[in-house]
Amino acid sequence: MSRELASHRWPELTDRTLLAIPLGATEQHGPHLPLWTDTAIATELCNRLAAERNNLVIGPAIPYGASGEHAAFPGTLSIGHDALRLLLLELVRSADHFAGVVVVNGHGGNLPALHSAEELLHYEGRSVLTWSPTGRADDSHAGHTETSVMLALHPENVHFGQASAGNTTALPDLMPHLREGGVRAVSANGVLGDPTAATADEGRDILSQWTNSLTNAVRHWENSTHDSR
Repeated sequence: MSRELASHRWPELTDRTLLAIPLGATEQHGPHLPLWTDTAIATELCNRLAAERNNLVIGPAIPYGASGEHAAFPGTLSIGHDALRLLLLELVRSADHFAGVVVVNGHGGNLPALHSAEELLHYEGRSVLTWSPTGRADDSHAGHTETSVMLALHPENVHFGQASAGNTTALPDLMPHLREGGVRAVSANGVLGDPTAATADEGRDILSQWTNSLTNAVRHWENSTHDSR
């Protein structure tokens, strides 16, 4: 049976069913990666989570996020923090018939809205977990990590010959400049990291690590939720 929520009929869903929602973005990822990179990664991680669990379905991916820092590059579409927060709030509120909601986030710029929404949803008594993959501070966007993962997932969409290093300064040190002028102010090609040595084998290893982290986070969350009842 398909694990996609949209393919199910309502009688097939029970109050024990978990809902996973991939949260991505539509934004530049350097000259070599497609605009849907964050959405593709979040969706794959949800698929891998579903493969580990019999009680989970995957909602349609959210392909827009808070991507204002990439606005200077063509193709970037952003709904901003306020709209994203409201979208997440109303979406999770509408899912009360599920046992809980797991939001798997693929874009770091979504985190302020995501954490704010999660805090209010918890205050309202709703069962929700948000999770994001982690990586090196000097490789935060379209660099080695994301390029390796996309080579493993969608090599046909990676123009590796156009990959070049961007700014490899650690993200915390870049933040003041990013807040003031966006990614374009610190990286002419839109890359924060160095993708030139990326490989599909490393991408598969990274995906396995992320999948284990996500699966463990969901297991811990479920156990904590059960123990609190």
